[in-house]
Amino acid sequence: MTPTQIQLLRQTWDEVAVMGADAALLFYARLFEIDPTTRRLFAEADLTAQSNKLMTALAGVVQGLDHFELLLPTLEDLGRRHTGYGVTDAHYDSVGAALLWTLEQAMGARWSAEAELAWADAYGFIADVMRNAAWRDASRMGTVTLADG
Repeated sequence: MTPTQIQLLRQTWDEVAVMGADAALLFYARLFEIDPTTRRLFAEADLTAQSNKLMTALAGVVQGLDHFELLLPTLEDLGRRHTGYGVTDAHYDSVGAALLWTLEQAMGARWSAEAELAWADAYGFIADVMRNAAWRDASRMGTVTLADG
């Protein structure tokens, strides 16, 4: 990521983070709308608590932008755990779309093509790390592939 992208991510995150769990609830509503298969993943979850976890995770990523290599073990573990929750490869695409939509809604007229590209790049990196860790884990165990689902 370029310094300009990192600055954009931090700037936009600062504006969205003040919404707190409301931004995350907006995200989940959009996620369930564009990919109804994700709703079952949260059937027994307290969405308010889950929203707080999402906001905390995103804040951690934004804070760690200068040292993505330090985030790798956490992201890999997250990818492996999400497979156990029933997350499939297609879900990562739905999450990315819902995230970008949520950020755009939260930012309104302040949202820019440059900010969208920075977030898409950052999310793409995160999703790739998580997917690869889950795939490696599934391959070692001889279980289903992420393409299932």
